Amino acid sequence: MISSLVLGWLSVQELLIVGAIILLLFGGRKLPELMRGLGKGIREFNAAKANVRNEVEEGLRSEERKASERKKMNDNPKDSTNDSAEA
Repeated sequence: MISSLVLGWLSVQELLIVGAIILLLFGGRKLPELMRGLGKGIREFNAAKANVRNEVEEGLRSEERKASERKKMNDNPKDSTNDSAEA
């Protein structure tokens, strides 16, 4: 989403100028290494984001299970309490 916003703001000429500046700063040999590092960082970020999402969803499912168990216990009182109440 961010890349589409940035690309929407920059024209082709501006992108070429930015690319040329990056090429001058880092050189042709360093650029692939830089891009690999950037890609690795993005992959790690996405993996961490997915991990957090999974943990949150698992926590929500756990809470839902606990709530349904509590509701079942409240709806179905134990037989021993019913027997003592009837006597």
